[in-house]
Amino acid sequence: MSESLEQELRKLTGMTIERGAEARVISSRDVVVSDWVRFKCRYGCKGYGKHMSCPPYTPTPEETRRMVREYETGLLLKFEGIPGHRDLSPDQIPKDFHPFFRDLILWVNGTVHFLEKTAFYDDFYKAFGFGAYPCIYCEHEHCVAEEHPGVVDESIRRMCRHMDLVRPSMEAAGIDVFATARNAGWELHTVPCRDMEYGMVEHGNITSIGLVLLE
Repeated sequence: MSESLEQELRKLTGMTIERGAEARVISSRDVVVSDWVRFKCRYGCKGYGKHMSCPPYTPTPEETRRMVREYETGLLLKFEGIPGHRDLSPDQIPKDFHPFFRDLILWVNGTVHFLEKTAFYDDFYKAFGFGAYPCIYCEHEHCVAEEHPGVVDESIRRMCRHMDLVRPSMEAAGIDVFATARNAGWELHTVPCRDMEYGMVEHGNITSIGLVLLE
């Protein structure tokens, strides 16, 4: 690793800490990409096809594998908890829970985008970030992907209102977040939901993960 890259990683790590998160330098070889991950998006997630950061608008696992091989280093980010909800019970969570977690999603994805942009303008032009969760940049309206009738395909990306900000979620691009975090020394666990009811999480001790690749 070059001295300039080491300096940049220290800078980005400091910025991550300032934003209340944690960062750990990893080898790109520790980023685990698996085909099964995309199936979990396609079958079981209510966000499928509704957000530009989610499938089918995101790279396939094979595309992600090829892309990750073009890098040597990554900065893995860890976000603990849910802003504004230190204590959380299922009764507080509405059925349409996506907007409820807006601050969390913006914390994660905003940090990823900020670090990527910082690295790019520091002359690390290959910098690219992967966020988490379905995008929520459209505050007062649905994503154009959800509004668009008919066939679901990537062509409607041109209609995205926040094309400069949206990055694929790690899981949406086929990255096994659990295995990748484990390779960095972080052990993740699934969050229990009341009566196994989708989205009705029992507590707010949620760990979120983001990734910025650098060269």
